Amino acid sequence: MALPIVHDPNQNLNLIQQKWKAKLDPIFSNPNVSGKLLTNVNLNNGSTQIPHGLGGVPKGWRIEDITGPATIYRSAPFDNQNLTLTSSAAVTVNIWVY
Repeated sequence: MALPIVHDPNQNLNLIQQKWKAKLDPIFSNPNVSGKLLTNVNLNNGSTQIPHGLGGVPKGWRIEDITGPATIYRSAPFDNQNLTLTSSAAVTVNIWVY
């Protein structure tokens, strides 16, 4: 997502908009910014399918919180509905998916 510029006869306003756009566009284009936090996801010891609700194919994911020791990895290709993770133990996690 890029910030729009509203063209105005005031040159100072146009200059400010261009400077803000140059600083903020790289932040908004980072896929991590437009993600979704999935909270209290129960992972089984084994494979678990988790609906992510992004409306498209994710680019990545990361664990934000976990209730115990476990090794967790993605065990199926990304798709537009589910994230499939395999865990070495039954744990509850928060996942940032983007």
